Amino acid sequence: MGKKDKRQYAIIGLGRFGTSVASTLFRAGYEVLAIDADEERVQKFSDEVTHVVQADTTDEAALKSLGIRNFDTVVVAIGEDVQANILTTLLLKEIGVQYIVAKARNELHGKMLTKIGADKVIYPERDMGVRVAHNLVSTNVLDYIELSPNLSLVEVAAPRTIRGLSLAEANLRALYGVNVVAMKRGEQIIVPPQPDEKIGDHDILIVVGSTAGVQKLEELE
Repeated sequence: MGKKDKRQYAIIGLGRFGTSVASTLFRAGYEVLAIDADEERVQKFSDEVTHVVQADTTDEAALKSLGIRNFDTVVVAIGEDVQANILTTLLLKEIGVQYIVAKARNELHGKMLTKIGADKVIYPERDMGVRVAHNLVSTNVLDYIELSPNLSLVEVAAPRTIRGLSLAEANLRALYGVNVVAMKRGEQIIVPPQPDEKIGDHDILIVVGSTAGVQKLEELE
């Protein structure tokens, strides 16, 4: 994990979901290329990730010029324009991108994305209800997104065993291979939290890390 990890991620579409995924991955130490067709969005996000470019991702030549095939995972986070979302996913598959995560608006859209080659389809709007339901049955995992086969983004209520410890004392990176990139404390969001930040009883940790490490963290009481 961290800066030594050479995995590269490209996020296409800088709406609310896309910017959240891109900035979280970047804060966790990954190289992130953010892409949007809208110049204004690109300008606003210019200091948030490794690289940000304006491009029409429904244009195969534009995608190839970005070297998109070299990225380990590409997240298609285009939300409003379903046609652009589908065409971008199709082109990424044809170009030979290793792992494509695509955002869908509904089941039909999701089925289409799967058929044209998306490796994973996520439903941010629909899944919100699922997450709330999971929370009601007392799981400590509030949000879970698998960004690639080996990397997950998780929002988790602080397990009892690490409450009262500082992040340095909890040592989650060494023990579980995960990075705490942000903490929620009521209405306050601490980004990035410092190593001496104490983990409170009601804190929520936003964690990026290996899927295996995240699963071990979930098992903590």
